Parts: sequence; structure tokens; C-alpha cells
Amino acid sequence: MPALTLREILALDPVRATEPELLAGAEGLDRPVRWVHSSEVYEGANFLDGGELLLTNGFGLTDAEEEVRRRYVRELAARGAAGLAVEVGRSLPAMPAEVTDEARRLGLPLLALRRVVPFVRITEAANRAIVARGLSGRDVVRPWGDDHTAALLADLADRAALNQPEVEARAALAGFHPGPGVRLLGVSVHGTRETGAVDRAVRVLGGASGLRAAFPGDVLALLALPAVRAGDPVRAVQDAFRATAAPGLTVAVGHAVAAGSGWLRWSDTLRAARTTLELALTVPAAEPAAPDGPLVTSSRALALERELTRGGVDANRERLAGLVQHALGPLLDWEAAHPSDLVRTLETHLRNGCSPTRTAALLHIGRQSLYQRLERIESLLGLEIGDPDLLGELLAAACAHRVVRGKGGEALGGLRTVA
Repeated sequence: MPALTLREILALDPVRATEPELLAGAEGLDRPVRWVHSSEVYEGANFLDGGELLLTNGFGLTDAEEEVRRRYVRELAARGAAGLAVEVGRSLPAMPAEVTDEARRLGLPLLALRRVVPFVRITEAANRAIVARGLSGRDVVRPWGDDHTAALLADLADRAALNQPEVEARAALAGFHPGPGVRLLGVSVHGTRETGAVDRAVRVLGGASGLRAAFPGDVLALLALPAVRAGDPVRAVQDAFRATAAPGLTVAVGHAVAAGSGWLRWSDTLRAARTTLELALTVPAAEPAAPDGPLVTSSRALALERELTRGGVDANRERLAGLVQHALGPLLDWEAAHPSDLVRTLETHLRNGCSPTRTAALLHIGRQSLYQRLERIESLLGLEIGDPDLLGELLAAACAHRVVRGKGGEALGGLRTVA
């Protein structure tokens, strides 16, 4: 289906309400309009990429010299603008003759808007129509049919070629309007083909909203937490899923980003959730999960795993194996000859700030048994676990050991859908 034309833009209700009058460029009414912008910048049109309809209240043209006005029109035409629409009657009493003359000479459609309508209403209506028309003909979204939410989430997770106005317009089409101060978090859920798991978590969060869609391998969502909500947003989302998700589900939560930080940040948290989910399904957990409940994790909980496997597990396997052997070789040799759990004990202890109480509780052993294991580890490695210079290397090596060992890949079937 062809792109929306300037003629079709003029037929939209908010545009018709301005009582537009075409003063020049009638031959350009059927040219495609890529986007609608409003701007009062008259020093040039370098911010345009071509195909835009530009709206202006004409304030900057009021006191400008004739040549400045002509140059303004020439620059718009040279940048491939689809047209210029000028509000006439408030800041600008009448359209300057030289503007009309230059537009006619260059064939640039020039519109005089005779009634005042907020530009935000015009741009919102026009850009939604442009996006809706574009969605019907884009190969990247055809697998999702008319599901605008799934198409947008897929494009964000794939980091398709987008721009902020397009993302906001497409989000609005899906009924998603994150306001100032809102924090967004990507979520990926494996083990279900229904979005109900996300909906239940959103209800528990109270005041939250989101985009969510089911894909062949998982459910992907972008949750919005209101600005008035205090506390850690990642922890809040994790707790909501732990309270509502069914046993057997695996839930990965991305990092929190500000809604106003741009679409690339929206993409980042979705991609972090997808990467974290894949790791949660392929790498044994560092700590035991709650029995008879979902496995709920986050991108920050698996931050070390994500860094160690950047580029893929297979691409890093040899390097990680070398790291493990260098730092933990004596422990691995001991465990090969004696039934023990020393490497897991070491990692759990390091991940929990070397707290004996917390470590013993997570491993379900007494503190005395823990002390005996720690002494054995120090004896085999010939070092002190609490040495600050060693903490990073030991934790990275223990984590790498889990990554290399893996789960055999049995949980991965059909997961990769959009990222």
C-alpha cells in the first residue's frame, strides 16, 4: 500500500479544522508525506530528512526581510520537504507575497491555515495515520498481522530502524502513553503462550500499565511504573511476578529506564530482558529457586553472566574454560575425586557479601558445615577467600564455571523470536 499523501493529510479532521488554503504547489499534493513536524526555527532546514510536512505559526517570518523569507522556502524545497503549512492571522497577518512566489516557482506545496488548531492535535492525528498506513505494508511486521503492539515490541527488541516520533505514535496506537517521570522495564516470560501472567503482575503493581504480546517462544512486555511509586522498580516487578506467576514459568526483568530517555533506551531494556531470559534457560542458577514457584530473575542479577557471554556462549567457551581452570583448577580436581559442592559454595558465599548466615541459609546447611567447606576451599586454593584482590577473579571464575557447564540447551526450543 502506498504511503500517505499530502492530499490525504489535508483530509484529516484536525487539518480540515484549520480551513487550509493551498496557495502554491498543487502539483505536489500527491507526493508522499513521511512525517509531520512543527517548528519555529527559520535559520535553516538542516533538521529535515525529506518528505516532511512542516507546520509553523509564522512568527519568525513576520519581521524577516524578503530575501530571508525566500531563502527559507528554497532551503525547505532543497531538503525535499513535502510541504509548508503556515498559520495566518495571529503572528502573521497575511502570507508574504515573496513566500508564495518562491513556493510557486519551486513547486513546493504552501498552505495557509486560516483557523487556529493546536499543532499537537494535527501532528498526532497525521503521524498516527502515517504509521497505521506504513504498518500495513512493512515486511517486518507482517507476521504479526494487525497487532500493532506485537509489531512495535518486535521492532524495539530487534532494534529496527526507528525514530522517537514514530515509536511514540505507534505506542499511542496501542494505547500506551507513558508520561513524565514514568519508568519502563522490559519483561520476557517463557513457558506460556498467554499474556495473562503479565496482566496479573500489572494489577498487583497498582497504577502500572504496559505493552505486552505473545510470540511463538515467549511473552514480551514493556511495563510502565508511575513516577509516584517509591522504591526499587526492578525489585517491585520481580516481586509482582513471584506473587502471581504460575510454577514452571521463567521471568526475566530488564533494567529500569526513564520513559523520556528515548526509544533506544526502551529497546535496551527489552533486549536486556530477552538476553537474560536466554541465560536463565541455559545457565544453571547461581542460587536455588523457590520450590514450586516461578523462576524470576533480572538483567542485573545475571549481569556477570551477560558480560562473560557477550557474543554468545559458544564463542566464549574456550576463553571461559581457561579462566575457570586458572582460578579454580584445584577445586575442580578435588570435586572430580570427592563428592562435594565447593565451587557452588564459593560462588554463593561471594555473591552474598561473604555473609556466613546468608550463605548457610541458601545452601540449607549449618554454619559449622559452611566453615568447614570454606576452610577446605582456602586450603586447596592456597589463598584467603576474603582477600579483596581475589574477590572479582574468584566470582567471575565460579560464574564462568556455571556458564560452561550449562543446562544442555534442552530449554531453548523455539525461544528466539524477536531478538
